[in-house]
Amino acid sequence: MKEYFVDLHIHLGGTASGKPVKITASNKLTLEAVLEEARFRKGLDMIGVIDCQVPEVLVGLRNSLARNEVSELTDGGIRIGDVTLILGAEIEIFDENCQGMIHALCYMKTVEKMVEFSNWLSNRMKNVTLSTQRVYENATEIQHEVRRLGGLFIPAHVFTPFKSLYGKGVKSSLSEVFEPGLIDAVELGLSSDTSMAERLEELEKYAFLSNSDAHSVGKIAREYQRVRMKEPTFEELRLALKEVEGRKVVANYGLSPQLGKYFTTVCEKCFSHPLQGKDACHVCGHAKFIRGVSDRISELAGSNEPRRSRPPYIHQVPLDFIPGVGPKTLAKLRGVFGTEMGILHEASFEELVKVVGEKVASLIVAARSGKVTLKAGGGGRFGRISEE
Repeated sequence: MKEYFVDLHIHLGGTASGKPVKITASNKLTLEAVLEEARFRKGLDMIGVIDCQVPEVLVGLRNSLARNEVSELTDGGIRIGDVTLILGAEIEIFDENCQGMIHALCYMKTVEKMVEFSNWLSNRMKNVTLSTQRVYENATEIQHEVRRLGGLFIPAHVFTPFKSLYGKGVKSSLSEVFEPGLIDAVELGLSSDTSMAERLEELEKYAFLSNSDAHSVGKIAREYQRVRMKEPTFEELRLALKEVEGRKVVANYGLSPQLGKYFTTVCEKCFSHPLQGKDACHVCGHAKFIRGVSDRISELAGSNEPRRSRPPYIHQVPLDFIPGVGPKTLAKLRGVFGTEMGILHEASFEELVKVVGEKVASLIVAARSGKVTLKAGGGGRFGRISEE
């Protein structure tokens, strides 16, 4: 068994020919750019690109396979250099059982299985060439199709206020919309962590994933996990999510929830925190608030006691959040330590001091272990770390 760094939620901003995919993502975020960043700068071993249902992307992968530029692994996944690409599609669900839109991640073992899924989606989706489009089909039917194709079905960023399972998708339980037995894992999102999510009893059976949801090259591996598998393949990933024979998620790495965009409840207009018992903002008078993840989980939670042993969730601040680490400093660090995984997991304080000085080195060491002062985010604004 070996341990691998894995980020399973990375978007594409555009295709190789320049056509848009994820409208809100950088147009520089092509599949080629994602692979280059993951391999040579981030140091990831496995990535999930969740816009692979796009026909042009699939044609490009088919051509690369035909030219032997990449190889398809027997147990699933595309091997490109020393990185395994897992083919995924993020979809939007809203059927008669949903209270609001829900995003979900669907992963397939091979290019041909994703082609089959893409064709199935194209008959139920207005534009299969774009990311995260609504599927006009019952949620459980989507789950069954993913299972029929041998795929993985994972609700995405389940606590964010908009377009998520617990944000507005259901009143209180995932069983209102989904078949629990057809869910393979749960993605937490940037404003929650294990200690928050495990308060919900119905999530006890699922592995927790912490992924970047990257909309630009630099945000890849903003959150990720270390996974123990025999090899970095699709089937080994499936077994790790079920914790079969020693395979498992060993650790989650992610933002402290306070750094996420939706941790705390704030006024929709001026981002002030509400006063208890007040229906309108005490600062601007606006009557609508964006409910924070922390408050939503408190509404849903039963006991505060964890029900199973889970891997540690390590509150690790991404390098570009750290004051003093701009593009030039980051390039200098990569030049010495190779990849961001090397900077975050291997470089000692003394080694960092030689490259960036004591002040920035101290912040990096404190940030990698979550020992920094934070100002909570909310309403779509990220939290911040203090230089003090």
